[in-house]
Amino acid sequence: MLHCRPILINRHETEFIGDIVKKISAKLCETYPTVHDELVGISSRLEELYAKIDIGEDDVRIIGICKMGGIGKTTLARVTYTQMSSHFECKSFLADVRDISNKLGLVSLQKQLLSQVLPDECFSFFNVYEGNVIINHRLSNKRVLIVLDDVDNLQHLKCLVGRRDWFGLGSRIIVTIRDEHLLRSYRVDDVYKPTTLNDNDALRLFNFKAFGCEKVPKEDFIELVQHVVGYAGGLPLALEVLGSFLCDRDASQWKSAIERLKRDSNKEILDRLQISFDGLEETEKNIFLDIACFFNGEEKDFVMKVLDGCEFFPDIGIDVLIKKSLLTVNKYNQLRMHDLLQEMGRKIVREKSIDELGKRCRLWEERDVYHVLTTNAPMHKLKVINLQGSENLIKTPNFKMAPNIESLVLEGCTRLVYVDPSVGVLKKLKLLNLRGCKSLRSLPTKIGMESLEELILSGCSNLKSFPEIDGKMECLLRLYLDGTDIEQLPSSIGHLSSLVLLNLKDCRNLLSLPGSIGGCTSLKTLNLSGCYKVENLPENLQQV
Repeated sequence: MLHCRPILINRHETEFIGDIVKKISAKLCETYPTVHDELVGISSRLEELYAKIDIGEDDVRIIGICKMGGIGKTTLARVTYTQMSSHFECKSFLADVRDISNKLGLVSLQKQLLSQVLPDECFSFFNVYEGNVIINHRLSNKRVLIVLDDVDNLQHLKCLVGRRDWFGLGSRIIVTIRDEHLLRSYRVDDVYKPTTLNDNDALRLFNFKAFGCEKVPKEDFIELVQHVVGYAGGLPLALEVLGSFLCDRDASQWKSAIERLKRDSNKEILDRLQISFDGLEETEKNIFLDIACFFNGEEKDFVMKVLDGCEFFPDIGIDVLIKKSLLTVNKYNQLRMHDLLQEMGRKIVREKSIDELGKRCRLWEERDVYHVLTTNAPMHKLKVINLQGSENLIKTPNFKMAPNIESLVLEGCTRLVYVDPSVGVLKKLKLLNLRGCKSLRSLPTKIGMESLEELILSGCSNLKSFPEIDGKMECLLRLYLDGTDIEQLPSSIGHLSSLVLLNLKDCRNLLSLPGSIGGCTSLKTLNLSGCYKVENLPENLQQV
């Protein structure tokens, strides 16, 4: 007979047993069954997510899974639900919350939740307030596992999981969502953000879908596979859709499909991605499209400055896009969006006017810009032209067909010789930047841009004369002529009553300033350093 000595315990027996249960539960979480081979790369994700869920702790915990569409949030939540459900008294998986709520209302989701948790009972109520009371009353003493898949509204959370005291201790609620801010405003306990697949896992997943195995079975497909996997950018949705589409097709069909992807992206993929875009306010949509068309990979502060000039309120707008998983900021402070999100944005712009390029709100491809500028196509909506660094640009087009331009940037167009005279009468132009256009020798003989606030001619080293100024140019605040070859300023410079800065640094051939410069009554800064030939200033020039 085996005799055991009694163990002395200094605390209540139930607390001791509770600790044992917690430790056993935690250990069980580490020994879930191996997931299916086709769920490539999910094991490490599950491990990170389970650490946040931590079912060994006897509290009520709400965990969000948040990232862009197609990243695999639903798959991750469903595997978690399947593997953890045996450790809970009751469970419910509410799929497609966004769609069902829009089509059938929140009451139907409340009833579905209760029916899954308490399958032997029937529930009859007709508004969300009654549903809230019933969920709270019936589940407050039960240890439940609930998954809300594809949430996009704060009401979904308020009416389906309410407060933590709606559920018994040890309960876990998992929410898949694209909007991190919504989660944070609800004060969830933690957020898990799955990343795109690494190159090896992306290749394995694609091969499973395309060939039913981990490796490419034929050598003539190897390069083709690399093209498609590169296009997908580690996004599980894209890898699965494209792999399934190309399954059992020959190499020539693969090549055709790849060429088509370059011109017309897969509709199923982009439609899924566009869900997040469709939920944005109009200003955020404009910011997203601007970044997709022009600024993906650009330095954040530069983009903020441009967008602020368009009155898009980028401080809050960019933060919204980041929280909705449409944009990231990397360690170099550059704005980045997934290549497929960028393609989705550009597709939205193209579809606004498929045949008439001049009616599109944004142009980014060289051939399209060239076509519009050379044919003067319906450009009346065009507000910004940025041709910075176009080293082969020799002359500008006629701007009469684009009367609403507000910003014209030709900085670094080193071969630009001719600026069309029509630029001088653009009534809404606020910025004209010709910095570094060292081949430019002259401007239109007269300019009268009544909204112009900043004129930059810095480094136009062959520019020998400055045009006459129309009396309407009362908005000009800053005029940069530093490093030009001008010899004198026109007497009409005195019309610039709002001018606060005049930079004439290193204008080595400038001989004098006209007496009319005294009319620049707002002038605060006048830079004449390096203007060696200027000996005397006009007597009526105020001290600046």
